[in-house]
Amino acid sequence: MSHEYFAAPDAPYYAPGWQPARPPVDGFAVAASVTALLGIGVVGIGLGIAALRRIGRGASRGRGLAIAGVVIGAAWTLAQVVLVVLAVQLAGLAQPLGLDVAEPVDARARQLVTGHCVGALPPDGEIDVVQVVPCGEPHAAQVVSEYRFAADARWPGQVAADRRVAVGCEVTDAEADAGVTALVWAPTEDSWARGDRTGLCLLRTPDPVTGSFLDGTVDLPR
Repeated sequence: MSHEYFAAPDAPYYAPGWQPARPPVDGFAVAASVTALLGIGVVGIGLGIAALRRIGRGASRGRGLAIAGVVIGAAWTLAQVVLVVLAVQLAGLAQPLGLDVAEPVDARARQLVTGHCVGALPPDGEIDVVQVVPCGEPHAAQVVSEYRFAADARWPGQVAADRRVAVGCEVTDAEADAGVTALVWAPTEDSWARGDRTGLCLLRTPDPVTGSFLDGTVDLPR
């Protein structure tokens, strides 16, 4: 008895030991992984999703590359969003604070301008965040002048920086008799390296006062 093998009418016939050719690697999948690794997250996600759809139809392969493109692209996109949010927040912290302070608010010292009243003075040393209060409320000091160093200026040294800021510090005889003293807040070398170019002169009183030195309404002890 003899045997003959016949392939199904609609199925290709392969000789013993032969396998059908594998589908080609999808170009979108390769592009997705490459663009994602380069940090172009949104493009990597889009190409990866397109590649998965094409691979699902069986015309190509490269599912792992497509998934990698989507995952890595999503990670890059999330990281970029976080960096943008942080940059916006830092930029906001560098902007001067308005004088229309209606209630106590914490602000960086470099945000203060002439006229701001400080609720309580921080300890000696490098100053970062202080509490700004309405001048009608009790406060320990007030900014009476400011000095803005040029953005491209070189670090002048601590003594020179203090002297430049102190030029605007003036205490009248009446203020001195009441115990008022001048306080200089100048950039330090470390804060200068972080972009700080703001110097402030404050007048401080032995005890909290209300009112403003600038318009003569401060209630100094007699």
